[in-house]
Amino acid sequence: MHSHRSLVIAAACVALAAFVPRAALAADNPRGAELFELCTQCHGAAGEGNPMALAPSIAALPEWYVLNQLNHFRTGARGTHPEDVGGLRMYPMAMTLKTDEDTKAVAAYVAGLPPVRQTQTLSGGDPARGAQLYAVCTQCHGPNGAGNPAMQSPPIAGQADWYLLSSLQKFKAGTRGTYPNAAIMRGMAGTLPDEQAMKDVIAHILTLNANTAANAAQ
Repeated sequence: MHSHRSLVIAAACVALAAFVPRAALAADNPRGAELFELCTQCHGAAGEGNPMALAPSIAALPEWYVLNQLNHFRTGARGTHPEDVGGLRMYPMAMTLKTDEDTKAVAAYVAGLPPVRQTQTLSGGDPARGAQLYAVCTQCHGPNGAGNPAMQSPPIAGQADWYLLSSLQKFKAGTRGTYPNAAIMRGMAGTLPDEQAMKDVIAHILTLNANTAANAAQ
C-alpha cells in the first residue's frame, strides 16, 4: 500500500513539474498557447510527440527551426507530396495559421516547452558503425547533434528514433519537401546505402542523447 501511494505521489509530482512551466509559458505567450491547442491533438500537450499520429516531439525545438518548418508547410514547400503521410496531415494544420504573427507566436511557445525525453523504439543499430557514418553529418548538425542555425540545421540529439528514421527515408526518397535544405539532406541521406545504415547512424545519435541527458544531470 505504501509503495503504491509513493508511486501515485511520484506520478503527480512529474505531472505537476510538466504543468508548471507550461502554465508560466502560457501566461507569457497567451496567443501561442491558444494556437498550440490544435497542435496537441497529434503532438501532445507537452509537445512530446506521438508515433501513432506520425507526429514528432517538438518540445524545446529552436524557435527559428519551428518557424521555418511551419512556413514551409504554409507555402507548400513541405507536406504536399502524396507519399508523405505525416506531412499531408500537417499541411492543413499549418494553414490554420493565417498571419506571420500567429506563426511566430506558436513557434515561440513550442520553443519554450521543456524538452521531453524520448523512448527508444528501434533496435538492431550498430552505434560504432553509426559513428563512422555520422562523420559527414557533423558538418551541419555538429559532433554532438546540437544543430547549427547558420546552416539551418536543427538539433537531432534528443529527437525520437522512429522520426529520425522516417525523416532519413523521406529525404532519400525525395518526399520530404522542396525547400533548399531538403535537397541538401537528400544528398546526405543518399550516402546511406540502406535502412541498416540509417539505423546505425540513429544508434549513434541515441548515444548523443544519453550524453546530453548525463550532462544535464550534472
